[in-house]
Parts: sequence; structure tokens; C-alpha cells
Amino acid sequence: RIREQFRLSLGSDGRPRMTEELKELGFDIGHRRAGRLMRENRIAVKRNRKFKATAGSNHSFNIAPNLLNRDFCADLPNQKRAGGTGCVRTQEGWLYLAVILDLHSRRVIGWAVSNRRKRGLAIRALNMAIALRGPSKGCIHHTDRGSQYCSHDYQKILRRHGFKVPMSGTGNCYDNAAVETFFKTLKAELLWQRSWETRRDAGMAIFEYINGFCNPRRRHSALGWESPLAYERKAA
Repeated sequence: RIREQFRLSLGSDGRPRMTEELKELGFDIGHRRAGRLMRENRIAVKRNRKFKATAGSNHSFNIAPNLLNRDFCADLPNQKRAGGTGCVRTQEGWLYLAVILDLHSRRVIGWAVSNRRKRGLAIRALNMAIALRGPSKGCIHHTDRGSQYCSHDYQKILRRHGFKVPMSGTGNCYDNAAVETFFKTLKAELLWQRSWETRRDAGMAIFEYINGFCNPRRRHSALGWESPLAYERKAA
């Protein structure tokens, strides 16, 4: 069962998450025993590597203050969102990914991919998030200071829908830690596991990861070892 759950988790389940998976399957097992069985069978999570920064904050657009102050918790869905951009190398060149998370459940509610890191990429992810879940009054939409997020077109959409718009401090990844953690996890669990021949291949894999694993299945310690969708159902 541990081997099967490890396969289903794309090789991401360490001892704590594996223990929760086994308990849900009906096994009376603790962290220590799960860890011992994994060690004995050489089942181990692959470690992370460094990745390419993509903020692009050298621009002349206006900068918003950081209202979030590293408080990434929200009592209910649709109170706080965070967005950011990452990338993956393919044999055709870089593929860029923009995402928006609901900070209540860490659910990816908007995303888009492109071969260019421009404002259109960020706007498509934003429009998807708005279409899926229109913002409640006073909803916070936090991003870094990248030019795509500070652009007039992006900010105009945020104002039209009544978002509060804080931004991270200069060069401080901890101010957008929830999104940075998502990209670190995505790369470790999926993108660094193989080489990608085309941008389309990588884009399809990202789609399957978000919709088939990350949102419905992947357990988060910050959510009491629930998946984002399961956590939202409990809050409903």
C-alpha cells in the first residue's frame, strides 16, 4: 500500500503525509512505523533544487504597499489570494506559468502558460480565477512586484472587481511564500522528474498535475493534512 500511495503521490509523500494516507485507508499506523517501512524499502522523496527567479521588478510602474504582511491564513475561501510566475526549461526554450492561489485552501484557482513572460500571461490566469470564483468584497489579491502585475491593464482589472492590491517587498521571496512554495513543490514533484521536449508536453503535464493531483489529492500540513478541495468542502 505504501508503494501504491507513493506512486499516486508522484513520489511526493514523505513520512507524515504517507501516514495520513494510510490512516484514511484504515491502517492503524504511526509516523515512526511508516518512516521505518519506507526506509527499509528505499522509498524516499527526491530533494529540491534551485530554480530560476522570474519577478522582473525593474520597471517604472507604480508599486502597491504590502498589506498582507506574510499572513497567509484566511478563515474562509475568497478572502485572500496570491499570484506569481515561474518557469520550466524545455528543449524548445522556457515555458512560463502564472498561477493564482486561494490562501484559505491553497487551491489553484487560476493558471496559464506561455512562451513569453508578459502581462497577457498574468491576465489570463487572473481572468480564469475571477470566472471560477468572483471576489468577495474586500478580497486581497497579493503578488510580487513584477511588471506584468504592476501593468496598467492588470491593475485595471483588479480595480474593476474591487480587489485590495498589496505587493511583496523588493526582492523578498518570503513576502509571497505561499506561491513560492507552490512552485518549489511543482518543480520537485513534476517538472524536475524528467526532461521536456516541447512546451506543449510540459503544459499538458502541468494541467494534469493541478487538476488531477494538486487540487483534489495533495495533502497540506497547513490544512491538517487535507487536500485543498476536501478542506474547502469542510468549510462550506
